[in-house]
Amino acid sequence: MFEKILVANRGEIAVRVIRTCRQLGVKVFAIYSDADRGALHVRLADEAFRVGPSPPAESYLNIERIIEIAEEAEVEGIHPGYGFRSEHWDFAAACEGVGIEFIGPTSKTLSITGNKVDCKKIARRAGVPVIPGTDDTIDDPEEGVRAAREIGYPVMLKSAFGGGGRGIREARNGDELRDSFRRAEKEAKGAFGKTGMYVEKVLRPARHIEFQILSDGKGKTIHLGERECSIQWRHQKLVEITPSPVVDDEVRKEVGGLAVAVARAVNYRNAGTVEFLRDDRGDFWFIEVNSRLQVEHPVTEVVTGVDLVEEQLRIASGEGTGFSQGKVRRRGAAIQCRINAEDPASGFTPSVGRIGHLTFPGGPGIRVDTALSRDFGVSEFYDSLLAKVIAWGRNLEEARRRVLSALAEFEITGIKTNIAFQRYILAHRSFLEWELATDFLNRNRMVESFAEASRREGEAALEEGAAVAAAILAQGLHKTVTFQSDPDRGRSYSGQGSGGARFYDAV
Repeated sequence: MFEKILVANRGEIAVRVIRTCRQLGVKVFAIYSDADRGALHVRLADEAFRVGPSPPAESYLNIERIIEIAEEAEVEGIHPGYGFRSEHWDFAAACEGVGIEFIGPTSKTLSITGNKVDCKKIARRAGVPVIPGTDDTIDDPEEGVRAAREIGYPVMLKSAFGGGGRGIREARNGDELRDSFRRAEKEAKGAFGKTGMYVEKVLRPARHIEFQILSDGKGKTIHLGERECSIQWRHQKLVEITPSPVVDDEVRKEVGGLAVAVARAVNYRNAGTVEFLRDDRGDFWFIEVNSRLQVEHPVTEVVTGVDLVEEQLRIASGEGTGFSQGKVRRRGAAIQCRINAEDPASGFTPSVGRIGHLTFPGGPGIRVDTALSRDFGVSEFYDSLLAKVIAWGRNLEEARRRVLSALAEFEITGIKTNIAFQRYILAHRSFLEWELATDFLNRNRMVESFAEASRREGEAALEEGAAVAAAILAQGLHKTVTFQSDPDRGRSYSGQGSGGARFYDAV
């Protein structure tokens, strides 16, 4: 096992890695930007180094500076977390060039999986079904139009080098494809530094189902089962569950075998995810390999009992994984909700500011992964993810009830969050019946109906608050009365006067 590693990331994932390192007795170093000075991951690490100013390009994306810090700290390995440079072959190559272990795939594997078109070719050669699309990247929208005519509309225009929902546009005809091409290309260039695009057939309805893999790089590759990530907004995942309601043991074995075949075909090492779309006939189609630890990895951990970060460290240090396919045991079910700093009632506009009141949920089967702390600011420089609320249950329904209860306990002020929207999703009739699909939110008009419900609730709350205030004043209890409403915390009425403060809560 390593003696010292550097975590080249921030926020929730940096905290997650640091905690496993502590349990294993591994000394861990952190990096921080100016915006993250005093952040939780900095406080938890054994030592921390300033990596640069707040903008990511000058800090967490600065490979040269990160390698410089790693050499100064004399670490043996670098854990990239997720996002930033975690899937960039040049970061892995820079680590390899100075003799530091990159805790992830090799630079050669990352150069393959980082190009989705090339990776699809390899998957096809390995006998894995691939969604129909262009065989090479395209630089001209007319190429895309010609390909789309053969494939059949609607099609998805995607960045070959991207992820996280960026550089993706749907087109229903040639005019839409032409109009979207340059905008998607520009977005991909800004996010990933490359512009290669490709066209892929849209499968709808479809379920997004991925398989967690572990490979020691020495011939042993296993899967830990599936996660369903069909609840998405603009290709960004919101809710993740395991097991998928449409995957039984036979399907798990079959599609898990396809995931392992892809991993072996690209000479995969460490933890990763092989992603599929399942169409309405029950057929699975390969999409891509995510060559890192996924945001949604906790649901796999709680049903298998496997610490995926520990497995990453053991594999990268040369110990290998202690698991074989026959030793993988899955117990119960789990659901994860991503808590983001954004306002779903106003078009998911980002929210920044300083955290005020903060209460995390608890109870049987509840896990919260976060780097939040009271009075710490949410910056405009980084991703909007604040926390992940994970619930384990004996079955999916128990997990759903538990996570719904946990979200009701989660209190945060100072910024807007999507907590209320997550509860709205989990209580929807289609979710209760596990009728999930990648277009779930649009099909059920979830965003529009939530915004309308929020508006009506806000108006009703103001009317109710005014009535309470009038009643208080009529009784002469207070000199001044204020009313506040926060849709994520319920409603509160407060009065302040010579007689002190009294609070009336109606949740």
